[in-house]
Amino acid sequence: MFDFMAISFVDILDIVIVALLIFVAFKWMRGSSAINIFFVVVSFYVLRVLASSLGMKMMTTLMDMVLNLGLLALVVIFQPEVRRFLINFGRQYRNVPKGAFLGKFSRKERKANGEVIQEICEASRVMSSEKVGALMVIAVNEPLEDIAQTGDIIDAKVHRRLLRNIFFKNSPLHDGAVLIVGDRILAVRCTLPMTQQEDIPPQYGMRHKAAIGMSEVADAVVVVVSEETGEISVASDGRLTPIQNINELRLTLDRSYNGEN
Repeated sequence: MFDFMAISFVDILDIVIVALLIFVAFKWMRGSSAINIFFVVVSFYVLRVLASSLGMKMMTTLMDMVLNLGLLALVVIFQPEVRRFLINFGRQYRNVPKGAFLGKFSRKERKANGEVIQEICEASRVMSSEKVGALMVIAVNEPLEDIAQTGDIIDAKVHRRLLRNIFFKNSPLHDGAVLIVGDRILAVRCTLPMTQQEDIPPQYGMRHKAAIGMSEVADAVVVVVSEETGEISVASDGRLTPIQNINELRLTLDRSYNGEN
């Protein structure tokens, strides 16, 4: 009569793994609109398990259909969130040295990062004082070819005057983001993914949301200069940090290039 209560090691392992998966899913969706749908899916699954245990064949079949079709629908509806989760998961567990560029970037090119940081900081300082809006994506571990393809390829050496000219409000290239890879400005007018976070302070505009969204889906640090206030901010790992002065910006970018958090 109580055979169903016999629990083996495999059963315990199964329960632990499922619990961990539920915990990871909850942590991933916490604070977003997806959390409500997550609770609905869990409720349907619990109902399906109860129906199966009680021998309710029609209810079990119905719940199976709902869950199978519902999961496909969720993947379509939450495609950006699923993509971000998979990218972050792969980035966290892959065995790639932090701060190493892929493929074509040599150690000599990486040594130029100090000069690149200086050029970015000086350009940011001037644009901040002049309240010129700017959005600069600096690749860390990935060349970000998919982002480059959304804009115009220029492949020019990073220079403060060039950055200022790109973001000058009457320039045809100022709209969008600049992509910096190694010591080169790879592309301009790039389109960045927007964050889905709902707790962003109201003073932050579309540039800041794009910066956060970019840092959520790629291994990059993004520098933002506000057109309204001239404030400089840095986005990394889905977090936006206001920068108080150029020395702080320089230290932040230097840590990113050297693979420090």
